[in-house]
Amino acid sequence: MRTVLAVDGGNSKTDVALVAEDGSVLGTGRGGPFQPQISGVGTAVDAIAEAVRAMLGPDAAPPFAGHVAAYVAGADLPAEEEILRAEILARGYGEDVVVGNDTFALLRAGASGPAGVAVVCGAGVNAAAVSPTGEVARYPALGKLTGDWGGGFGLGEEALWSAIRAEDGRGPETALREAVREHFGTRTVEEACLDIHFGRTPIDRLHELVPVLMTVASSGDEIARSLVTRMAEEVTVLAVVALRRLGLLETPMEVVLGGGVLTARDPLLNGLIEERFAERAPQAKLIVADAPPIMGAALLGLDAFGATEEAKAALRAHFHAAV
Repeated sequence: MRTVLAVDGGNSKTDVALVAEDGSVLGTGRGGPFQPQISGVGTAVDAIAEAVRAMLGPDAAPPFAGHVAAYVAGADLPAEEEILRAEILARGYGEDVVVGNDTFALLRAGASGPAGVAVVCGAGVNAAAVSPTGEVARYPALGKLTGDWGGGFGLGEEALWSAIRAEDGRGPETALREAVREHFGTRTVEEACLDIHFGRTPIDRLHELVPVLMTVASSGDEIARSLVTRMAEEVTVLAVVALRRLGLLETPMEVVLGGGVLTARDPLLNGLIEERFAERAPQAKLIVADAPPIMGAALLGLDAFGATEEAKAALRAHFHAAV
């Protein structure tokens, strides 16, 4: 029976699953972060082998499966997908390799079929859409360089920016000032900023300010609420423009919302998103992802095999039971 090595590579960890063609899950494992732009392509791909050995044992050697379905962060452009695919093929991890952005795994995990839109708002933001006939709309997703705004890291930066300006007088007063100071346990916001600057506080901790921001926004703070409103706008625009590009704005389509910022189901943020979709894409059906992206990567691998619907149902049942 043919097997798929499904890979969900993210900024904080790399998940793998070995799946048989009948949908049975033979094993799962987890490795380190998948960050080709930071650590290099070779180191990023090493994380796949690390995760496989956590699953199969330290002596596991390639080939790990007949087909590798790798949906990973850092594969934001077709050229990057091809570079990663070539590296995985050169390592002999599988006879056949498909590499795509992790947004496509989110879409497959959350939607009822291969078509739809996925918007991820985790550390950063990204979106992709697939039409019923297979056409794709996507974004470069290179941060502010390519027009992106928000995500957990971006919202944390904005919250800190607003707090320090309120403290030193350059900006309007906001409850974020006190909330940020309390969160980091510092006497002033400036002290929190300097701790980040000198490395005493890891900059990755900025994403911790997202729930702080949501709490302040829910209390009615104008500055905090404006940031949450803009995040809702960005999520909506990403999906609506992707649907428009494919000529699907007036067609019933599933829109999967994923990433920690959206799956937290903050009432204000998600409520604002729902309002905007009702106005601009009333045919869209919003779905907050409740299955892990690794399931989506595995389903895409089964799709490549032409696996039966029974096999896909078995795979879904396994991961939903695990959740």
